[in-house]
Amino acid sequence: MRASWRIARIMGIDINIDPSWLIIFALVSWTLAGYYFPRQFPDWSASLNWLLGVVTALLFFASVLAHELAHSIVAKWQGEEVRSITLFLLGGVAQITEEPDKPSKEFFMAVVGPLSSIAIGIVFFIIWLLVRDVSQPLGALTQYLAIINVVLAVFNLIPGFPMDGGRVLRALLWKTTGNLQKATRIASTTGQVIAFLFIIGGIVQIFSGLIFSGIWIIFIGWFLHNAATVGYRQVVMKEMLREVRAKDLMSTDFETIPSNLSIQQLIDEYILKRRDRAFLVADRGKLKGIICLENVKAVPPEKRSTTLVGEMMTPKEKLEVVSPEDDGQKVLTRLTVKNVGQLPVMENDKVKGILCRSDVLHHLQVRQELGV
Repeated sequence: MRASWRIARIMGIDINIDPSWLIIFALVSWTLAGYYFPRQFPDWSASLNWLLGVVTALLFFASVLAHELAHSIVAKWQGEEVRSITLFLLGGVAQITEEPDKPSKEFFMAVVGPLSSIAIGIVFFIIWLLVRDVSQPLGALTQYLAIINVVLAVFNLIPGFPMDGGRVLRALLWKTTGNLQKATRIASTTGQVIAFLFIIGGIVQIFSGLIFSGIWIIFIGWFLHNAATVGYRQVVMKEMLREVRAKDLMSTDFETIPSNLSIQQLIDEYILKRRDRAFLVADRGKLKGIICLENVKAVPPEKRSTTLVGEMMTPKEKLEVVSPEDDGQKVLTRLTVKNVGQLPVMENDKVKGILCRSDVLHHLQVRQELGV
């Protein structure tokens, strides 16, 4: 995901909006206000159509958010960490720190999303029954939201990874075969086939004169195909990383610097003479922290000679560290989830090495080149 805006925090989960969401929100509002409501109620004014279109779009995306919150709540209940939920062009996505480690976790996390959408659809249907004879606009709004939430549930139950239905399929295959990689491959292949069907359907619609609708369906198919392919590659990558340890990936060729070194000395004596972008800070053999190029760049040039490394470093207490026996998947999770570029490898409070993202990527690249 690109940079997004945080709009709320629910149950410790950041709720974000990706810039692309503005496009789909405007498109849904325009479709409702310009086509859906006017065709059903031609006597309505343009202002009423637009008011109802915007409100309906907001409630629809609130329903999408509730769908993702359902996934997140079950994930947290099962002990997983959920960092954020982001609304974007094609709906929403919950960023869960790690993939489920058991088929049952995968199944319940996946199935609760569509079930929540069906439940929301039923609630709006009940409201529609109560208000349809009282207010025509409210009746139209609730009827649309009842239908669209059921459609959302059915769409997400398509049995192709990484859709919710694909994850349910993967969980069942995983339980049956005991092999996560095989289950993911089958579910991912199913997802790619379904994606191609979407693309073919979109092409048919274009030739039938429904150009905009056809392009949109082709785009959805392309997105599903890409997500299915990437999802399988990620699982394969994580399975490969389970076989290696941090001690196999780390670099022992590192140099520590004292905390009383000035930033200007660090630049002149280390950064410009070495290719490293991060340096461990240690005094008398004890790790104090780590300083990265980003920390150095934050110091104005005129203050670099008087600012010490110890003032700008990330202290040891705030560092993410791993042990030599931690597997590569845990290393990668620490690097990506915490958004850090390097990790000290510690054993008995002593630094054994330093591990960068490039070390993990290099290992994966070599294995790919060797066909391992």
